[in-house]
Amino acid sequence: MKTTISFVLSIFIFLMSGKRAVEACNFYISNKCPYPIWPANAANQGHPVLAYGGFYLPPGEQHKIQAPPDWVGRIWARTGCKFGSGKVPACETGDCGGKLWCNGLIGDPPATLVQIALQADKNKPSFYDVSLVDGYNIPVSVTSIPNSPKCHIGGCKNDVNAICPQELEVLNDWGEVVACKSACLAFDNDKFCCRNAYGTPSKCKPSVYSKIFKDACPSYYSYAYDNPPPLVHCVSDDYLITFCPSSTRVSEIESA
Repeated sequence: MKTTISFVLSIFIFLMSGKRAVEACNFYISNKCPYPIWPANAANQGHPVLAYGGFYLPPGEQHKIQAPPDWVGRIWARTGCKFGSGKVPACETGDCGGKLWCNGLIGDPPATLVQIALQADKNKPSFYDVSLVDGYNIPVSVTSIPNSPKCHIGGCKNDVNAICPQELEVLNDWGEVVACKSACLAFDNDKFCCRNAYGTPSKCKPSVYSKIFKDACPSYYSYAYDNPPPLVHCVSDDYLITFCPSSTRVSEIESA
């Protein structure tokens, strides 16, 4: 099951109108993992794909991509990729049809999602969150530039893969846990997916599984109706997105 951009973000898309418009926003994508990742993005309908939808990022490196000032979409990291062999999926997590350039394809869950709705009018805030509604692969932090505590989404207190219940585990070919499914993705159950009879905040409550996610990553969405909503709204033209963050500082930014 693949979710579209979270219901909370979609509430704010109607705000997208500009007075003091800017030409572009910058996303600084940083890899603090001890292994390479392949960041990817997929845009909501009517918005362009950025940087062909995906690229290679070695450990310790950073890459800048530009987005239109009203861009709406998702960013995630793929891990364990081996392109060119003809194997599909080519990545252990977050794969998009076995391709390096996703070109608008949504990655296979579970993957930790950064969801963003930018505003062209910089008198109004943009909105962003990190979602585990479909599950988790690696941690990520997001902050506006210049940095502000109210504009920062931190990483995780614990590695979700290390504490993932067996029934939610995603294993690679060597039997290592590389991702953790959400209960909705694993069981396709209305109660866990907040749909049908459970399709309202009053009916869909945290589960034992979503609480595992929330305890490990308190600033992320752990399920669809997470409350209070961990949604950030800040005014900025630049954002730092760090995968496997330890300590994220704006001074780490370098032009790619």
